[in-house]
Amino acid sequence: MANNSFHGSKHGQLSEATHEGEFSCSIQELRLLMELRGPEALAKIQECYRDTNGLCTRLRTSPVKGLDGNLEDINKRKEQFGKNIIPPKRPKTFLELVWEALQDVTLIILEVAAIISLGLSFYHPPEVNSYCGRVVAGVEDESEADAGWIEGAAILLSVVCVVLVTAFNDWSKEKQFRSLQSRIEQEQKFSVVRGGQVIQINVSEIVVGDIAQVKYGDLLPADGILIQGNDLKIDESSLTGESDHVKKTVDKDPMMLSGTHVMEGSGKMVVTAVGVNSQTGIIFTLLGAGEEADAEEKTEKEKKKEKDKAELELKKKKKKKDKNKSEKKKLPKKEKSVLQGKLTKLAVQIGKAGLFMSVLTVFILIIRFLIDVFGIQGVRFSKECLAIHVQLLVKFFIIGVTVLVVAVPEGLPLAVTISLAYSVKKMMKDNNLVRHLDACETMGNATAICSDKTGTLTMNRMTVVQTYIAECYYRKVPEPHLIPAKILDLLVVGIGVNCAYTTKIMTPEKEGGLPRQVGNKTECALLGFTLDLHRDYQTIRNEIPEEKLYKVYTFNSVRKSMSTVLKNPDGSYRIFSKGAAEILLRKCCKIMDSKGETKDLKPLDRDHIVRKVIEPMALEGLRTICLAYRDFPSTSGEPDWDNESHILSGLTCIAVVGIEDPVRPEVPEAIRKCQRAGITVRMVTGDNINTARAIAIKCGILQPGDDFVCLEGKEFNRRIRNELGEIEQERLDKIWPKLRVLARSSPTDKHTLVKGIIDSTVLEQSQVVAVTGDGTNDGPALKKADVGFAMGIAGTDVAKEASDIILTDDNFSSIVKAVMWGRNVYDSISKFLQFQLTVNVVAVIVAFTGACITQDSPLKAVQMLWVNLIMDTFASLALATEPPTEALLLRSPYGRKKPLISRTMMKNILGHAIYQLIVIFILLFIGEKIFDIDNGRDTPLHAPPTEHYTIVFNTFVLMQIFNELNARKIHGERNVFEGVLRNPIFCSIVLGTLTTQIIIVEFGGKPFSCVGLTIDHWLWCVFMGLGTLLWGQLVSSVPTSWLTFLKTAGHGTQREEIPEKELEKLNDMDAIDHAEIELRKGQVLWCRGLNRIQTQNEGEDDAPTKRNSIVPPPPLTGLSTLPPNQSNNAMDRIIPLHKDSSRSSLIPPNSAGLPPCPGSPLHSLETSL
Repeated sequence: MANNSFHGSKHGQLSEATHEGEFSCSIQELRLLMELRGPEALAKIQECYRDTNGLCTRLRTSPVKGLDGNLEDINKRKEQFGKNIIPPKRPKTFLELVWEALQDVTLIILEVAAIISLGLSFYHPPEVNSYCGRVVAGVEDESEADAGWIEGAAILLSVVCVVLVTAFNDWSKEKQFRSLQSRIEQEQKFSVVRGGQVIQINVSEIVVGDIAQVKYGDLLPADGILIQGNDLKIDESSLTGESDHVKKTVDKDPMMLSGTHVMEGSGKMVVTAVGVNSQTGIIFTLLGAGEEADAEEKTEKEKKKEKDKAELELKKKKKKKDKNKSEKKKLPKKEKSVLQGKLTKLAVQIGKAGLFMSVLTVFILIIRFLIDVFGIQGVRFSKECLAIHVQLLVKFFIIGVTVLVVAVPEGLPLAVTISLAYSVKKMMKDNNLVRHLDACETMGNATAICSDKTGTLTMNRMTVVQTYIAECYYRKVPEPHLIPAKILDLLVVGIGVNCAYTTKIMTPEKEGGLPRQVGNKTECALLGFTLDLHRDYQTIRNEIPEEKLYKVYTFNSVRKSMSTVLKNPDGSYRIFSKGAAEILLRKCCKIMDSKGETKDLKPLDRDHIVRKVIEPMALEGLRTICLAYRDFPSTSGEPDWDNESHILSGLTCIAVVGIEDPVRPEVPEAIRKCQRAGITVRMVTGDNINTARAIAIKCGILQPGDDFVCLEGKEFNRRIRNELGEIEQERLDKIWPKLRVLARSSPTDKHTLVKGIIDSTVLEQSQVVAVTGDGTNDGPALKKADVGFAMGIAGTDVAKEASDIILTDDNFSSIVKAVMWGRNVYDSISKFLQFQLTVNVVAVIVAFTGACITQDSPLKAVQMLWVNLIMDTFASLALATEPPTEALLLRSPYGRKKPLISRTMMKNILGHAIYQLIVIFILLFIGEKIFDIDNGRDTPLHAPPTEHYTIVFNTFVLMQIFNELNARKIHGERNVFEGVLRNPIFCSIVLGTLTTQIIIVEFGGKPFSCVGLTIDHWLWCVFMGLGTLLWGQLVSSVPTSWLTFLKTAGHGTQREEIPEKELEKLNDMDAIDHAEIELRKGQVLWCRGLNRIQTQNEGEDDAPTKRNSIVPPPPLTGLSTLPPNQSNNAMDRIIPLHKDSSRSSLIPPNSAGLPPCPGSPLHSLETSL
């Protein structure tokens, strides 16, 4: 055994190639070794180390017992060879975020206008008199004229507030997702051998010299060299672009690379490179991801040069070409960001309307001013009056910008951000770990769920409850003395060696509890069966350690079985096999009889067992497993192990067992909720059709007397394919609407079904499909689905990486929670839209009409900024944080084509706008007579604030505050107060806004153009505000069906509406991002807040990721080219070893090109915020 201690060694000295340091290998030596492949690598290992054992000795580790786990040893290795971490990119500072917020074009326009206004206010012409026109008369009080600077300063101050609020939102959002990211990463563990024990450690704790246990479904967290493998096949497409799985063996190709996936088999490897020295780390370093310190000092040009240099280097290394590149571009693309697309389109349309209104306002004001002053009053142009006239023109310009500010719903992106962030945070508590934010809202539109059976609908705690052994059918586990000794020995040895050695039965955590099942649950059931027979499988494993297994055929979806070959001392071989009962039984020609002897198994006997044993077990919902063996005598020589069909034939059946996996108690109710919510639940399982049907009935997927279909994979394929074996959508459309159970299905069948449902046009409503999966082979179906759910406990790394949401408790009822939250997000956005658009419609009409009639906006620029920016920010927070209710599950899903603004919402928006406009115009034009106060209309430049306009402003704001309550209901409900106390955020914001409004009116003075109001005036303002609640009841009473003239809005672009030229541009995208398309179409840079929508859709440079907009770069390893569009979760693949997603913008998202960071598919929380 290798010695792991470091006594007498030199501290901190790097080992050179002369091998004089702590270890007899240097980082450079190991890096060069890991760049070699196949025979070259083997030759190098033999030349330098003799074999892998020699390498282990040089790394001071033991291939059997691993490192000793000594903390000093681990720290020395981290110091010498590096940590398994890629340093993260520095997050943006608050000041950088402030600078970004200042780039908003509308804010810049306001700033310029305010500065001009401020500058001109300090200019005092020598003599101001009636020569310049009536408009400027009346400014007699010197102190009032001196106060002209206040409006410009107040606008600037408001802009500062807006910028700080925006920057703070961005900063807190980034902080929140970084913390969520680190939480995800902490959950990512990997199995290593330390001190002879297999333990799970964080991937960041893996060091060079660790012996890592790799198994089916793992994402390799570091580079290593295989020291023992069983039928190991690796998907290296993330590095090489080659889709074929690479077979790894100790004697042919032992090189294991970080970021690649284990698709079959198991084994052990010695870790040789971690962090920035691993293959993934080298790529990140080339792209500059790990060079933050240098990057800060470089100019953009230098960065570009370096990047070009890195890419040139990578091009030189390229060896192979991706054959599938052109084919993949032709594949139909998955559609993404349906809600974002609708929102962006709506925002662009509103922005255009706002721009038109603002330009029109300025135009009318200027024309009217010119006609009035130079035409009607006959004022002649003079230099003395120029400054005054310019001041008026600047005032008109500010009014125009104010109209634009009000028209553009800049609170909308904030509402989306808050709603999604809030939902994601709360969904964590409901066991939904959201990795792609658009999945959150898409789930609310789901119309179909294709669910696994094992672990999702069932408890995934399996036990053998029935068995057919020694020609007897036992309805419960038999006593050991009833089974012949020879059969019992074969059974125990077969189960002990032919189950993964990582699968174990552990002692209960609590006294009196159930034993803990670790590893594959079906294998756990079999190991538990040997314990029930009072035999210890561990004794067998101690006698035959994993290294002594001659060959292992691991389980996969094609074989539906697992087999292990043992070599006997006399040179003969014995193979033990286990698998699906009806499949493996067909490969048996003998069976063990009641005396423990073998006898021939005739076809009639086989049919009898199927009919009398397997089918009755399956009808009770049991999973049936056949256990068999075969001997190969030494006289026949060594068999051809690659000829599987020959090896797995002529078997002798030992026993058939029935394994129970009880239905989760909460699942039937969860499925009932889904059905009531208009969502069809289908079970797609690899199990026997009778077992699947029995479980489906227990769950409520099938009801007695239903006209629904259960099919096996073979029959399903026969029905959907034509004579040439091609899938026809028409045939598929005849089957899927009634299909409820697909049994004995392969991952390809699952993908075919999901794709068929999504592409189908047979139903009026296009389908939105959610899929659950846990295995590596579920990856394609999870990617294809609109929302992919991976199992957090039983799921493999590959499945998690392909998914959109991870169920941390593997429970179907958590999916129902996801549906509720998804629908709640959609409704929250609609609520805010209803509120926001009412404010916008009223404010624009008031500002426009007022400006055109009175030559001044009744609502001043600063007041508008308060209403529009501050109140909308708070309103978005109030309405976007409404908790979901069970009532959300009582309606059908919206689907893809449902408009954001329904006819009912349009009725509410226009209904409330009519009331508010009537009130405002009455106050504006006859308010001074009603309240017996001075008229505030036609006041000269720099005139003091008036009570008249203060009442208009106050009433307007109070109507919006009370209308927030109306906006809580969007489906025509009458009780707007229902559940309001369950949302403390809403209550506190409404009260806070009200308090701030009182302060502004009473103490705002000149900056807010307000004067204090009397109690009478306040009561009238509150009364008119409360009127919106009473008016709301009246609006609700009008049946929407009467208002056929009302149009819906916010449809989003349907796929068929996208021009072909546009689709061609999307070749580099793996999914059609509707929001991205809308932004391309309407380059509306001036649209305030739209940059935040862009942020949500495209991602930022740092934490948020850009999903679809960068063209993939050249291949990123010396191995081969990258596949261009391998996964729509491409960002998942490029989040570094163990840190945040902030570097993602360095790497193009839709190349599956970059290997996933070692260690975690989870770290790719793709936060589109």
